[in-house]
Amino acid sequence: MRIFAALLPPADAVRELAREVDELQRMPGADTLRWTGRPGWHFTLAFYGEVADDLVPGLSERLERAARRTGPFPLALRGGGHFGDRALWAGAAGGIETMRLLADRAEAAGRKAGVTMEEHRHYRPHLTVARSRVSADLKPYVAALDSFAGSAWTVGELCLVRSNLPVSGVPREQPRYETVASWPLGADDGSPRAAG
Repeated sequence: MRIFAALLPPADAVRELAREVDELQRMPGADTLRWTGRPGWHFTLAFYGEVADDLVPGLSERLERAARRTGPFPLALRGGGHFGDRALWAGAAGGIETMRLLADRAEAAGRKAGVTMEEHRHYRPHLTVARSRVSADLKPYVAALDSFAGSAWTVGELCLVRSNLPVSGVPREQPRYETVASWPLGADDGSPRAAG
């Protein structure tokens, strides 16, 4: 299955960002971008790609341990940026160092579980809001996001998410994301909660 470790923003934070993205979508040229689906908004901590079913239990054990060793932390959606001329994202503020530590632990969990991982890169917290298949000038959108500051919340769980890629061939169809397990941060017993 195609999976990744992630933090999921709460509904209030999604609504705040959605209002901001609605404004971005009214800007000139916005119709050339592929805007990501709001039900799937997340902060990826570690992307594992296609993982053999027999590796998932070991990965889950290690993610549970990473969650247990990391306490809850404050986070808020704040500002934005872009990766090259193809991806526009909302940024984060708050417990960024703890978030980076959890991302490093989630990546290490994958490696120790035998998942083939890309080369380690410095983690940059981001929530992708739009992509482009061709070169696009994303600077006006980043400038518009500069003043965006969402309300803070406490991150309390680490999620293992399955990515179901579009198969219908319908233009602009979005991937579907499904939380397959989650673990409370800083928990004593670390037993996964059923996805729901």
